[in-house]
Amino acid sequence: MTAEQALIDHLVATTGLPPAEAARVIEDVVAYFDEPVEAYVRRRHAQLKTYGAKNDAIFARLTEELRGRVVAAPQLTERQLRRLIYG
Repeated sequence: MTAEQALIDHLVATTGLPPAEAARVIEDVVAYFDEPVEAYVRRRHAQLKTYGAKNDAIFARLTEELRGRVVAAPQLTERQLRRLIYG
């Protein structure tokens, strides 16, 4: 049994989802966490700006969010975050 199949079986057993739907959920989660750091920073910055957040607060929040990612992102300074967004 592969690790992927074991995870599907676990989801089926614990949630009652059918196997095909459990596999789709796993694919969605993996795709979400597979987003490159640069794309994540740009996307989140745009989202937070939409709700009126200021850059100082956004950069602090992004730093915390990146620290909590499943696969830890590199420690980025405010300047590096700014360069990812604005080039």
